Amino acid sequence: MDFSYPSHGEKLGAQRLAFLETFKKSCKRTMIEMLKAAQSGHSGGSLSSLDILSVLYAFRIAKTHEKIVISNGHITPGIYSLLYEMGAIDDRENLIHTYRQFGSPFEGHINRHVPGVCYGTGPLGVGVSAAAGFALSQKLEGKDGKVFALMGDGEVQEGQVYEMGYFANKYKLNNLVIFVDYNRVQLSGSLDEVMPIDIAAIFQSLKWNVLRIDGHDAEAIWHAVQEADKSDKPTLVLAQTIMGKGIEEMERDGVALKSDWHGIPPTLEQAEVMLARLNVSLEENQILEAFRKERNFHPSKEVFGEDLKKMNDVNTGKHFSYAAGESVAPRTAYGKAVLDLAQHNKKLYVSTADVSKSVCTNLVEKELPEQFIEFGIAEQNMMTINGAMSLEGLIPFCSVYGAFMTSRAKDQARVNDINHCNVKMVSTHCGLSVGEDGPTHQAIDDMGSMMGLFFTHVLEPADANHCDHMIRYVASHYGNFYVRMGRHNLPILTKEDGSILYDANYQYQCGKCDVLRLGNKVTIVVSGSLVSEALKAREKSGVDAEIIIVSSPKQFDATLEKSLKKTKKVIVVEDHNPFSGYTTAVNLWAREKGIELDFFKSLAVTEYQLSGKSAQLYHNSGVDSDAIEKVLKNL
Repeated sequence: MDFSYPSHGEKLGAQRLAFLETFKKSCKRTMIEMLKAAQSGHSGGSLSSLDILSVLYAFRIAKTHEKIVISNGHITPGIYSLLYEMGAIDDRENLIHTYRQFGSPFEGHINRHVPGVCYGTGPLGVGVSAAAGFALSQKLEGKDGKVFALMGDGEVQEGQVYEMGYFANKYKLNNLVIFVDYNRVQLSGSLDEVMPIDIAAIFQSLKWNVLRIDGHDAEAIWHAVQEADKSDKPTLVLAQTIMGKGIEEMERDGVALKSDWHGIPPTLEQAEVMLARLNVSLEENQILEAFRKERNFHPSKEVFGEDLKKMNDVNTGKHFSYAAGESVAPRTAYGKAVLDLAQHNKKLYVSTADVSKSVCTNLVEKELPEQFIEFGIAEQNMMTINGAMSLEGLIPFCSVYGAFMTSRAKDQARVNDINHCNVKMVSTHCGLSVGEDGPTHQAIDDMGSMMGLFFTHVLEPADANHCDHMIRYVASHYGNFYVRMGRHNLPILTKEDGSILYDANYQYQCGKCDVLRLGNKVTIVVSGSLVSEALKAREKSGVDAEIIIVSSPKQFDATLEKSLKKTKKVIVVEDHNPFSGYTTAVNLWAREKGIELDFFKSLAVTEYQLSGKSAQLYHNSGVDSDAIEKVLKNL
């Protein structure tokens, strides 16, 4: 048997094909043992894609260490067994007996804790965008090589796949190669029964290089890789396969386009029968050991950035100051700050989804077009590509309206969170500040969408100066951030003596709370667009209220704790619904701190509003200065 690397243009030949048969047989044996031990896992797709993955890893990726993203992340029996045969996983018994078990890195869907996995996947459609993100990053950085991806055929039904497809064409990602495991079976039945699609026609319409092959013909797979190397377009390889290929009982159902083995493992009795047909001889084991030793395939361990750690290589530039008496929208301050950051940091990229003027990223678009990425109306693809870019060491900012960032792209933000990415999500037009656009655009649940993510921080600036400091902090600290802000202009906040509250000496920290006015009778906890409303209410009422500006519903500090213990009375005011915003967060936090409150009042958005000026909507919702003043006077 021969497992040497073929030279350029050379066929694999009979000896390498013979080696692949031994390689795959050993993979299948490990795979069945894993499924037997776990009595859980996806059998069919792991087997139908094994020929594709074996050729790619054994004769290409082992040599080049190019990235590959497994978008159909459930085929872990196949990918983990293959990584063992390659030498990336060194303990076969541990893999077999801990697969899908508590405390094991060998989870049901692939993750970055496993050597050789560059992006953890699960929700279908996400992985191909991640691959496009890696490919884009390599283009931006001037790096050679391909990025490969594998996806299932039913996965093409996901809208995100289309978003990725036309993005890859626009940005000429000829370094992206996607194999489709075209076994024509998905979870509920055959592809034609569930949702018939013409995959080749779809990607041809997206102007990709489309190749059709037999996905069980190793020579055809190898030829497709070489053809992709020559293409000036992104390449899709439609590889026709059979679900369960190579295991008689499963393959029979796969030929009949039955979905019985999609997510079903063999029983203990079935597994014993299958394993009896997968004997690997002593000689074959010696060949495989020699292969692993020669390939020396030990991918670098994935780096998980430390949450909120300062990235000292980021130049934060110089704070832009906005003067007292000015009225400036925080989104304007964001646009200016991120342009300054981009000018000082060539690894910082700014992207949006067809709303650059509205979110003020058009400044970067105009001044630094090489650091601006336009995604079109495709928030999901934008989010995942930004995640992959961040894992390549770039600093991606992405912006769109809050209602779309946190609803349409929530799933993708969640997967980025699981992958410990470093994406800076900045949304404008949040809350009722969006005004005339009406309830479909009123992001009054956006903080709640991001609150449940463990490695994503939710922030909100109170004026333009606060926003400038916050954006520079976000750029220079590792982690996923969601920064929300309104649409309209806000007055520049000042201290009681008239000096700027958020001046050049101010230092923002995640979750920092700030005293706007001292008082003793009640604490007004307020954020964002409604801070100026709280200040007006205090001045009109004459009540000795302490105003504490909070900047995140996920973190509070000693400033708030001190105030609550002093006044024991709280009014929480927010441009958000109270069930997943500051009202709930402050209440829980106070209880955990053991602070006993005598009075707690929430002024928040409790129903959808119609179109109107932001001031009208605030008044109708009972969160403006009139509503706050009324509560103050009735204390």
